Amino acid sequence: MTAAQIAIDGPAGAGKSTVAKLVADRLGYLYIDTGAMYRAVALLAIEQGVAFDDAEGLTALIRDNDISLEPAPSGCRVLINGKDVSRDIRLPEVGNAASPVSAVAEVRSLLVAMQQELAARRPVVMDGRDIGTVVLPDAACKVFLTASTRVRARRRANELLQKGMTVDIDQVEREIIERDERDSTRAASPLRQAEDAVLVDSSDMGIEEVVCRIIELAEGQTS
Repeated sequence: MTAAQIAIDGPAGAGKSTVAKLVADRLGYLYIDTGAMYRAVALLAIEQGVAFDDAEGLTALIRDNDISLEPAPSGCRVLINGKDVSRDIRLPEVGNAASPVSAVAEVRSLLVAMQQELAARRPVVMDGRDIGTVVLPDAACKVFLTASTRVRARRRANELLQKGMTVDIDQVEREIIERDERDSTRAASPLRQAEDAVLVDSSDMGIEEVVCRIIELAEGQTS
């Protein structure tokens, strides 16, 4: 039911996952982190030595392994063959690998089908880079969430610092800029704002403010 679908797109580090989890929790919807699915494939590729542009190898990883999402207090748990890899997929090297992996058309085709199947079962909040344009094109509420590259770099750096990692914020910003370029210029489902999506720039907004804004938009679209 399209009235029960909220699509949140945007570039890396825009806070999509954090915001989407809170929106889903408050509305009683299922939260689906599509980026985590691509990260799971990237993790498998790293572990099994599959090149990030090897379409045949990557699709074999998807078909030969069970990648699943489960609701959790934190929003969403990611399992590979029953093993919780929610922390592993958040490592910087996995995040960097997820971008080229997600650019492979065959990978996107398989995962988009999985995402659409999940969304058909119950009301969802789904975030990613092509949700409003490809995965849930008929969603009643579409949001394109963004922020300046410096703000996004600062947020990502803080996350890494909290995990005890050494961080160079300038390097983090360079990686974000490079990822934006890859995501927006890839041939398969490039990152772009859907024509009917509402732009929300969170550069000068707090999390609570962003969450309330999206809920306001959703209630206006689904009432």
